[in-house]
Amino acid sequence: MSNAKETVHQFLLQVRSGLHPERADRFMTDRVRAHQVVSEAPTVVERTPQQYTEHVQEMLDAYGAFALTVDELIAEGDRVYARWTQQGRHVGAVDGHPPTGAPVTAVTSAVYRVEDGLIVEYWIQIDRQGVTAQLRRPDATG
Repeated sequence: MSNAKETVHQFLLQVRSGLHPERADRFMTDRVRAHQVVSEAPTVVERTPQQYTEHVQEMLDAYGAFALTVDELIAEGDRVYARWTQQGRHVGAVDGHPPTGAPVTAVTSAVYRVEDGLIVEYWIQIDRQGVTAQLRRPDATG
């Protein structure tokens, strides 16, 4: 595995997975440009490793100890494409939807740019409509 590919792979397995979100600073520079690729309202935010740790904790609060499976990882130069599936349960309020305990699956992909072994920028796409449809299920008992 290339250095960039291994950095992203370990970041996903250790940090994004929710297993060790406090390790974000081992994989990210002090400020990472995060491009939220949303068709109707693309945005770019800057995240520190601490803010990313808090972001993962919010996911844990919403979906419990979720499972994350890396489905695809492709590297070329300083760019790494990753696609993963996250499976958890709706245990906390999400976008105004009260917790139901129902299973929730999210399919996500991102392209990470890595410099000197650290993530400096990424472009992320999440199937937000699919997640929202699951949160709105009339029979959300799982």
